[in-house]
Amino acid sequence: MAHSRPHEVYVIGTGQVPVREHWERSLRDLAVWALHSAVADSGIEAPEALYVGNMLGALLSDQQHLGTLVASWAGYRGIEAATVEAACCSGGSALRQGYLAVRSGAHRAVAVVGVEKMTDSVNGAATAGLAMAADAEAEGAVGLSFPAINALLMRRYMHEFEPRREDFAAFSVNSHANAVGNPNAMFRKAISERAYLEAPMIADPVNLMDSAPMADGAAAVILADAETAEQLGRRGVRITGSAVATDSLALQDRRELLCLDAVAASTARALDMAGKTPADVSFFELHDAFTIMAVLSLEAAGFAPKGEGYRLATEGAVTREGRIPICTMGGLKARGHPVGATGVYQAVEAVLQLTGRAGDCQVAGAKVGLIQNIGGSGATVVTHVLEAD
Repeated sequence: MAHSRPHEVYVIGTGQVPVREHWERSLRDLAVWALHSAVADSGIEAPEALYVGNMLGALLSDQQHLGTLVASWAGYRGIEAATVEAACCSGGSALRQGYLAVRSGAHRAVAVVGVEKMTDSVNGAATAGLAMAADAEAEGAVGLSFPAINALLMRRYMHEFEPRREDFAAFSVNSHANAVGNPNAMFRKAISERAYLEAPMIADPVNLMDSAPMADGAAAVILADAETAEQLGRRGVRITGSAVATDSLALQDRRELLCLDAVAASTARALDMAGKTPADVSFFELHDAFTIMAVLSLEAAGFAPKGEGYRLATEGAVTREGRIPICTMGGLKARGHPVGATGVYQAVEAVLQLTGRAGDCQVAGAKVGLIQNIGGSGATVVTHVLEAD
């Protein structure tokens, strides 16, 4: 039986909503705002299919069935549409589904939207909703929130490898410095190491500056095959690697507490598919929901030996001028973390970097971008490699 070759997948359009507290906009309005921007940028009339990444719509906006709702609200009634949920990597997972739809030949041009609305909630509803990404019986039942889970990881890391408290500061300082040049970032203000050290503690040793903020936002990309991209004159950026890997939800069930196995597997598969190594990567948009996750991700992805990931920040290697730039437009910490949308924001920002349109955030000579979206404390990890064509 003959099999056709997989189709190459291009990103031919992008759209994003500034990450803010959008009290005047509904969940669907944010999604359509980003989607229409991406469709206009791509030059297509309408996508053939729509994949919407979202985590908390049911809990915070009393709304499920978002794929069809957004398709209808955007004026694309009748197309294939679906919602993708995978905790904080819902956006990255939706991107993965869009990628597979084009690569398989099922569709020639599809839309991927990530959307979340978190800031209208009160009385800890959003924090409780986020905690549902952990293991309810092993972690939720004993009251572990995500700041608490990351505090356990950070405390153990400090015990085993003995970094100083201030050694984590450089991650937050770098993210805020980069966000200054991003008009869509939530916090466009640089911070100092002193501001980091004096920030209120939220779950010792995790303080306010170790933690990404809740936010409202939406981002979208249009993916297309090579023929469609060529017809539209949009062969600028190609997705050359795409992979998902999983681990246990609960920390207690991990093979090794301070090794993110799913990050290692997902990164290796995506880079291998693209024919690249960590040395080829121009920038890495990692999932810095907490500074300890940035440290562990750098180690598991192969950019630093175990126990030395924090040194990449203290030595300046993660800045835009460094050996492996991260969070080049603010990352989760300073651009903001509207959870179900974050993975698609990473894709939009990578396209801007690879097409030389990142403005004051531009990484000079960027050719290969690695983006990684994490669900839970490392349970689901989606990694993509994007390259300038």
